[in-house]
Amino acid sequence: MRKPATIDPRLQRLLGGDALAALRARLRRHYERGGTADGVLHLGDLHSAEREALALLSGRPASRARSLRLDLAPLDLALRESSIAASLRDALQQLDGPLIDRAAERAAAQTAWEALLAQPWTDARLRDWLVTTGATGLLKRLARQDCRTAAALLAQADAVLQRLPAPGLPRAQLAAQTLGDAHALDDGRPVATLVLAAWRHATAPPTGSQASDAGDPGTEPDSPAQEEATDPAAPAPERSRDLWARAGVLVNELARPVLVLNLPGRVGSGAPPWQPGEPAYLSLRWLLRQAPTWPVAGCSVYVCENPNLLAIAADRLGPHCAPLVCTDGMPAAAQRTLLQQLSRCGARLRCHADFDWPGLRITNQLLCHPGTEPWCMGTADYEAAALTTSGSNLAMTGPEATPHWDARLAHAMRKHGRAIAEEALADQLLGHLSQTR
Repeated sequence: MRKPATIDPRLQRLLGGDALAALRARLRRHYERGGTADGVLHLGDLHSAEREALALLSGRPASRARSLRLDLAPLDLALRESSIAASLRDALQQLDGPLIDRAAERAAAQTAWEALLAQPWTDARLRDWLVTTGATGLLKRLARQDCRTAAALLAQADAVLQRLPAPGLPRAQLAAQTLGDAHALDDGRPVATLVLAAWRHATAPPTGSQASDAGDPGTEPDSPAQEEATDPAAPAPERSRDLWARAGVLVNELARPVLVLNLPGRVGSGAPPWQPGEPAYLSLRWLLRQAPTWPVAGCSVYVCENPNLLAIAADRLGPHCAPLVCTDGMPAAAQRTLLQQLSRCGARLRCHADFDWPGLRITNQLLCHPGTEPWCMGTADYEAAALTTSGSNLAMTGPEATPHWDARLAHAMRKHGRAIAEEALADQLLGHLSQTR
């Protein structure tokens, strides 16, 4: 029904004007939600102008009560007999335009969303992710509930996923080549969030792994809040830079290189670009672009938390130290990429960290890699260290963590109340690292 060119002045006086706009909106909602003409409305929190208008419409004396019961059938009859409008529904449409069938609108929207999600997207990873719990909700949020916007986002995500993995390709270049906008895959952009969600689902560790799949993949990768999981005992959620790195895509490729010592490797047919016995830094750029070969199948590769321990090992053992990788705190993209490469090559990763709550979280994170096991990180190791490292008086601070590999360890650390740094255990750890013993 079209809004008439002229409205009966009596109707305008009865129910028109800005002062009664909120009341008209409430009355319209009754019909737009499928309410009938013979229904009853209970209206509350009415101000004086609204009470007076309703009294005039219904032909009843005005009441001071802030709520009333409105019978629609007698009101429609009164409007028809006075020739003001055919019904209240007609009056509302004359004043504010056609009523919308919200139920039909919702049904049409639901049909459109179902058709969109059922489309045969080219990339199987996108199709598989779209049927997971929470995928539709995330898509609707990113598209602001607009189905056409969602279709455009999915088409763009599909195009990007078809390019992955893309070893050594910078993210900005991938975005420019695929979407025509170098910033289209920046953190927080809707397409980037969809791509990372589908990629993470497709490459998630097997069920039962301790890896965390929580967190919004579009969040700024180096945000401190991202490094602290909701559960302090859980591993840190995988950050967007790490997800891109797993797809071979470079994001800030020179940030936080990984420190190594005596790591066996080859680049093409040549030797590794580092000297035996000398610490070396490997950037994320180098790891992804050079595609190094790691001949470590069945070999032990040790992983520590602190650069100082690796420096001590280089000074005292030199080329006779076992392969050693340093995470320098919670592993970032370069550290995770190297450990994933070593794990895929069959290395036996043996990890150690400080005996404190952050150290337990780091170890929990490291144990997500297949073939990884703790190295001198059990309850007995801590108890022995607490007795022999008398000079270590560091207090246990920060939120507690539960080690997934040894639940008794946290109890022992609470009992002693002492944090023990790796450097205080250098003699013991170097005994394991020495290849001359």
